Amino acid sequence: MSKQINVALIGNPNTGKTSVFNALTGLNQKVGNYPGITVEKKEGICKLPRGVKAHIIDLPGTYSLNASSLDENVVIELLLNRNGKDYPDVAIVVSDVENLKRNLLLFTQIKDLEIPTILVINMSDRMAYKGISLDIPHLEKELKTKIALISTRKNKGIDQVKELIIKHKELSIEPCLNASLIDTSYFDNLRQAFPNQLLYKLWLVITQDVNFGKTDRKNYEAVEDFKTKSKTDLKRLQQKETIKRYQFINETLKKGQTIDLKTAKDLRIKLDRILTHKVWGYLIFAAILLLIFQAIYDWSSVPMDFIDSSFAALSEWVKETLPEGAFTNLLAEGIISGLGGIVIFIPQIAFLFLFISILEESGYMSRVVFLMDRIMRRFGLSGKSVVPLISGTACAIPAIMATRNIESWKERLITILVTPFTTCSARLPVYLIIIALVIPEGRVLGLSYQALTLMLLYLIGFGAAVGSAWILNKIMGLKTKSFFVVEMPNYKLPLFKNVALTVLEKTKAFVFGAGKIILAISIVLWFLASYGPGDNFNNAESIITEQYASDNLNTSELEQKIASHKLEHSFIGIAGHAIEPAIRPLGYDWKIGVAIVSSFAAREVFVGTLATIYSVGSDEEETIKNRMAGEVNPILGGPLFNFASGISLMLFYAFAMQCMSTLAVVKRETNSWKWPIYQLVIMSAFAYIIALVAYQVLI
Repeated sequence: MSKQINVALIGNPNTGKTSVFNALTGLNQKVGNYPGITVEKKEGICKLPRGVKAHIIDLPGTYSLNASSLDENVVIELLLNRNGKDYPDVAIVVSDVENLKRNLLLFTQIKDLEIPTILVINMSDRMAYKGISLDIPHLEKELKTKIALISTRKNKGIDQVKELIIKHKELSIEPCLNASLIDTSYFDNLRQAFPNQLLYKLWLVITQDVNFGKTDRKNYEAVEDFKTKSKTDLKRLQQKETIKRYQFINETLKKGQTIDLKTAKDLRIKLDRILTHKVWGYLIFAAILLLIFQAIYDWSSVPMDFIDSSFAALSEWVKETLPEGAFTNLLAEGIISGLGGIVIFIPQIAFLFLFISILEESGYMSRVVFLMDRIMRRFGLSGKSVVPLISGTACAIPAIMATRNIESWKERLITILVTPFTTCSARLPVYLIIIALVIPEGRVLGLSYQALTLMLLYLIGFGAAVGSAWILNKIMGLKTKSFFVVEMPNYKLPLFKNVALTVLEKTKAFVFGAGKIILAISIVLWFLASYGPGDNFNNAESIITEQYASDNLNTSELEQKIASHKLEHSFIGIAGHAIEPAIRPLGYDWKIGVAIVSSFAAREVFVGTLATIYSVGSDEEETIKNRMAGEVNPILGGPLFNFASGISLMLFYAFAMQCMSTLAVVKRETNSWKWPIYQLVIMSAFAYIIALVAYQVLI
């Protein structure tokens, strides 16, 4: 037995595949992309009895091996490439006890590839509630496999799955049925031409646009000769294959599955009538959003204040404890202040992901997608664009990847171009710090002005995405013809383990992803802010002492003036003043300008940059919020961060393409630099104009 067993976790969407993956791997998992493509994959290690380990890869959800999207192609390519490092020793097909008939289509196809396959039937705790009973011995005999009846909610059956993985070599690899009977002569000729190759694998090579490793590709070049049938004929054969498989599945389930309709209870229909209602559905969704944003503010205020004051105290402690010098200043003013500017937002970001995860786990998010489809079509967007736009509230990068299930290239392109308008979690730190500075803390109907402002910013982003999609549709003359099919899963109580793992994984990815960038930028910014050319910087002490000689300043005030003079004449001050004329009409000073430019690496860097700039030379134990609140507008007087400049700044970030990583993904998905350059120029120009108008009107 090998030290590590490769396991492919496969299944239809909404069968509980993620729950099974989490139950097997726990925290021993990581997220990445498949080599060469931007489709997300999850993989983890499962510790089995007798010291054996299993490497489990969670494949994208698919209904069958007749792929219709790029992420479904990933499943086929992995299962067909025996030379691949992730080729499975055993496949686990996860099915839902309530949709067993549909789920078994994929199972029978994988069995035809002669891969040892385990059938896992999930949600067994709902069998009595739904009046379902299964004859497991009969099903195992007909399906030629071993079946694990599990409930991830009640943590039952997982040990049986682990035991079956260990004994995978004992599983039958015999197919469930002979699918080649749909066209005997065609498949006989194919079998004779390639006597040493697996027949169903050859059939998939003929009908699917799949990719193989370098070793395998040459073995299948001659298969092209069997594409003599037209695409219509091949499609008809695929349909016959599907019918043949369902005939077998129906016969198997006649005895293997019994459903007592009198016992079955279903609240789902009643709930769907309310939650997807053309009026009440939208009102309920709006109310849920309001509650979420209110909770984000109310629940996170205490931990945020604690983190903010802790980092300020830590910075001060480092200055007082370590010997004076460049390293101490770098640590206290650069690294600690920069990281503190992002760590402070962990509570709010974690709460955001918590609520999103609960909505997804409960089955409600599918109803939201269904509701949004009604709006999308009025603006000319494909119904399938709903998923990327909604998932863009977490991050635009995986949202753009999710457009791969849109068949029409033009519809997919439009969705890619407008998705960055939706408010992602990276914008959240910018919004939160500005809202805290310029929006008062009053309430209306129990909802705070700050929470309402945050919700309004989300709605503005979504409106910009939909509006720009409508314009692009008009320009391209595109008429939406695709149909949108969304799975409506059963309502269920979210599993605490799944929600906790999702929040931990997403928050960790956000913090460490942003943290690396912020750490690097903080060091660079500290250096640029701590050093400068010429006499103005080097002789700052004598210049300020002479300038304020008659003002009788105390030592602390004099040191603050010197630090401010040095900062203004440092390398970063010179660069900031160079771009200040362009941003002054928007109500920004040179410090904000530097933060905007540096945040192109990642939007959330904006706060970290200001935290670093404002901490340089400051000896006071102040939080970043207090320092920003104390900034004075050098021209108009009064606070720099006032209502007009704050609204202008939030609107700029609502519309600007301030994300280098998103541009890189757009280039990769469109295979051209033309589209990301268009995005950068048009979105930035639009953001500048809107921010300019907002400031000039409100000032």
